[in-house]
Amino acid sequence: MTERIRIFPDIAIASYGETPVSRGRKDKGELILTAEQYLSWAAKLTLDRVGLTISDLDGQGLAVSGPLVQVSELWTGEIAEVLGASPKLLIRSDHAGASAPTLISQATQHIRSGLVDMVLCLGGGARNWEEGMMFSPHQFGYEFERPFGMDGPNTKFAMVARRHFDLYGTKPENLGKLAVTQRLHASLNANAYLKQTITMEEYLDSKIICDPLRMLDCSIVVDGAAGFLLASSKKAKELTNNQVNLKGFGTAVNYREKSEVSPDILVTGIKPASKMAFEMAGLKPKDISLAHCYDDYSIMAMIQLEDAGFCEKGEGGRFIEETDLSYKGDLPFNTSGGLLSAGQLPAAGSFTGVIEVVRQLRGEAGSRQVKNAKTAFMSSFGGGSYDLHLINTAALILGNDN
Repeated sequence: MTERIRIFPDIAIASYGETPVSRGRKDKGELILTAEQYLSWAAKLTLDRVGLTISDLDGQGLAVSGPLVQVSELWTGEIAEVLGASPKLLIRSDHAGASAPTLISQATQHIRSGLVDMVLCLGGGARNWEEGMMFSPHQFGYEFERPFGMDGPNTKFAMVARRHFDLYGTKPENLGKLAVTQRLHASLNANAYLKQTITMEEYLDSKIICDPLRMLDCSIVVDGAAGFLLASSKKAKELTNNQVNLKGFGTAVNYREKSEVSPDILVTGIKPASKMAFEMAGLKPKDISLAHCYDDYSIMAMIQLEDAGFCEKGEGGRFIEETDLSYKGDLPFNTSGGLLSAGQLPAAGSFTGVIEVVRQLRGEAGSRQVKNAKTAFMSSFGGGSYDLHLINTAALILGNDN
């Protein structure tokens, strides 16, 4: 089966674009834009990079991540209208944090079929900061979580962290090293929201949000948008001499480890998704130049490293302790600063992860550039299930063969 679906060099990312991010702080003069404005901006940045215009999308594909809060059943079509595009193909993802790699896996099939040559993928949005986060949990939360004191993702992932701490001896300092290293990377990223470096002492002194998770274990939510242009390799080579090839992908939904009734909450769908991606690419974790894992919480970045095979289950804390995860280190990790420091786009945080690994593989990461970056692993997830762990999970392997 793996041989049959192996994709190798026939699909590539030809371009990318990323808007500045904001938290709508009027006192700091920060941007206050609508989701439509951010997405239009990201589309223009992506197309401009390779000399295209919106009219070049006519007869091609447009893929859009669903908004954080439902605004319209026709959202993707409305974004096409806002852009002034007439695509042949529309794809919409409601996979939240797993949207970018999921859209890539879907768009790949349409490009390979010959229906279109390229698909512009967009994600991001804006919150109404004056009225609050406007976050709507999935419906099961109201029935099966809040009545028992579970109030959103902080409580869910704190329980995951506590389980890992108790079962495997993981320490706060292990998660702290991720936070400190990623803030270093963010300090070198002009588009990161939090750029001030932090120390381990500052991490340990940050307030507890939900024991054992501290404030610096949690992502910083921001407004903004990002995009990338997925194309056939033939089309990509017409647009750029620095395309990034799609080597492999994998997805999993509602994965259960060991038991249907009482699954292991420390094993996620990243395990089968990564296995599929690595097999499709014909690679192993030791072949990877850099990794980027969805880190709305530091504990989840560590668990993804385990599930992807960079270390054994339960060894994440030791692996982080013994490995240089900086952009100059053994396994450069979340080199943009990740969601913890660069910022988490609304229901589209994986877009910035894809863009960072593309930027690194193209050699365009500036002062945080990973030396000799040839292959990258990226994973993400979206949705915390009420009875399992994660709903949507996905993994990508990208490479630069130029």
